[in-house]
Amino acid sequence: CCQGHISGVNDLSTALTLSLYFLDGYSKILPKTETDASLLSSHRLRRRQLKVEYDKDENDSQVKKEHWEPPEWTKQLGFIREMRSGRDAPVDHMGAEKCYDAEAPAHVRRFQVLVSLMLSSQTKDQVTAAAMQRLRTHGCTVEKILTTDDETLGKLIYPVGFWRNKVKYLKLTSAMLQREFGGDIPNSVEGLVQLPGVGPKMAHLAMDIAWDQVSGIGVDTHVHRITNRLGWLKKPTKNPEETRKALEEWLPRELWSEINWLLVGFGQQVCQPVNPLCSMCLNQYSCPSAHKNSPLKRPKAGSPRFPSPTSSSKIKAEPEQESAVKVEKESMPTPIPPTVQKKLKNKVKR
Repeated sequence: CCQGHISGVNDLSTALTLSLYFLDGYSKILPKTETDASLLSSHRLRRRQLKVEYDKDENDSQVKKEHWEPPEWTKQLGFIREMRSGRDAPVDHMGAEKCYDAEAPAHVRRFQVLVSLMLSSQTKDQVTAAAMQRLRTHGCTVEKILTTDDETLGKLIYPVGFWRNKVKYLKLTSAMLQREFGGDIPNSVEGLVQLPGVGPKMAHLAMDIAWDQVSGIGVDTHVHRITNRLGWLKKPTKNPEETRKALEEWLPRELWSEINWLLVGFGQQVCQPVNPLCSMCLNQYSCPSAHKNSPLKRPKAGSPRFPSPTSSSKIKAEPEQESAVKVEKESMPTPIPPTVQKKLKNKVKR
């Protein structure tokens, strides 16, 4: 083993000494007992069991996956929580969590949660809540929906968005629940998305509200719009389902349940689809989209001068948000309450 080191040595005594030196050094890294050998083998086994996650690029070569998260997102989230601390947005009083009969049997409550989610698509919370109140008075159970004719059911849920389609979905879903689930709703996302008129957003919210299980993030147009505006996605997304997958890659799971109602209310009051109230937002100095669609001059940090929220009525929508505006025509922005305005003004003055 040490032939290469002593090949140039003529003195036999010197060569022997060097050989013993190298052999002694090598022996120090070998296990001296069976216990040492066992420990070394165990250590090597543990090292072999470690796994590293990889993504494949376009050429199928393995690229090590790196953790990514948006800069300042924790600070921005804290500001959004502060702006939402009053819990006075429409979703807080008329969302799916508030539309079911708390005194009804558990399976009926779960069904009513699902119905309210189905009606809420492309519809303001105020309209959904009113429709659910009429349905509950009429009888909002699987059996009652199936025995109600389409015309009557349409009158009960009108004017929710696409009410004619939703009449059909309610009938088909109720029949499927009665036939395959004993009148209850599925307890998995896979089962829920098989129901007519139920998409991933509704399924994840139903799992959270009806079954108290966090299966994923419920992403609607508000969450989709706001996370793109804040730069909370590694790259811009085109639809809510892309946004959900991108958010779940980095957002801590313990925030998945909170983020929906938090951003929905924030979108209803401040970060509206048209004419967002950037000058009233605590994130206006860190949001990459702030004031981009506003002709108003951006106030300097710490400036006490704030324009009235009504002065933004002539602001045009961002070009990239035009498609989102078309989708949300039936979800008109909700004016920010005076109490929130006062709180935000005081915050910036400080």
